[in-house]
Amino acid sequence: MLSRTADHLFWMARYTERAENTARMLDVRVQYSLMPQSERAEQQGWRTMLGVSELNAQFNAKHETLTQKAVIDFMVRDPDNPSSIVSCLRAARENARAVRGSLTTEVWETENTTWLVLQQHLRNRVYEQDPGQFLEWVKYRSHMSRGVTLGTMFQDEAFNFIRLGTFLERADNTARILDVKFRFLASDTIQAGTQSEFYYLAALLRSVSAFETYRKVYRDAITPTRVAELLILQQKMPRSLVACLCGVVANLQDVRNDLSQETERLADQLHSMLQSASIDDILKEGLHEFLTRYLRSIEELGNGISRDFLIPIAPAREAAVQRPAQTQSQGQSQTQTQTQTQTQTQSQTQTR
Repeated sequence: MLSRTADHLFWMARYTERAENTARMLDVRVQYSLMPQSERAEQQGWRTMLGVSELNAQFNAKHETLTQKAVIDFMVRDPDNPSSIVSCLRAARENARAVRGSLTTEVWETENTTWLVLQQHLRNRVYEQDPGQFLEWVKYRSHMSRGVTLGTMFQDEAFNFIRLGTFLERADNTARILDVKFRFLASDTIQAGTQSEFYYLAALLRSVSAFETYRKVYRDAITPTRVAELLILQQKMPRSLVACLCGVVANLQDVRNDLSQETERLADQLHSMLQSASIDDILKEGLHEFLTRYLRSIEELGNGISRDFLIPIAPAREAAVQRPAQTQSQGQSQTQTQTQTQTQTQSQTQTR
């Protein structure tokens, strides 16, 4: 398979997954904002959500005040926000269009229809009139994209790169949600053992579709320690860190080449570390420190996949986005977005 084709498939899946993750965070935040809380707590909650994608500075540059309406508009339709739903679904559709020959008709039509219907929703301002309904629609379209991929695609290298993109994006996002949400929980905004803590943890679980799973696994009160254990170490939880790495390792084995030994070693090492870890050891190290180290490894793993299989990031650009360890992954994703745009333009020119 050509590196360019693999690159488009990989990023098509990542952007689709990112749009769903953005919708999940927004939906939970909108629902939680209906609970009785102080104005300070509500604003801090929206700040926390922006912090998951490291967009506080970009939001402040465009908006003088933080309001629910402004944040929703920024995260749904702002074309300058690389993590907005519009930006992600546009990028997913353009990547799919560039490699239509590698996709089944059902996969292409799902991506294309999602983009066309999104334009109708934006014109009708559905996301303002009923945010919950709109965000459920975004999640549903992501589920449909994943479903038709699993149900219609021949499981060759094209399928493997799509799954790689999904699992890597999900691994990054789950870690970011955990890191930011638990730092907020550790502040003096929410008191331990209170009803507010219960609703906050329940909202966190719902943001990754894990509320019912938590009840099935623990059958007890919701506690921060058990939530962290479920979303990091539970292998049967689809969005847990260890489950995502299991998917990355399996698909890397299917597409391995002569250059990918180091990337496979890193993936195996990270997966083994999660399999052998205990929640007590993680909390002893510090959850933030553990997740920061994990995100560094995910960023390195993403760079390795790009280097070995896809279109590598230009060294000059890679150097230009170097940031502190906890933010390198987001910088890599934004740089890859720029590279992806150029690749799409080249591919479109060749098609014409």
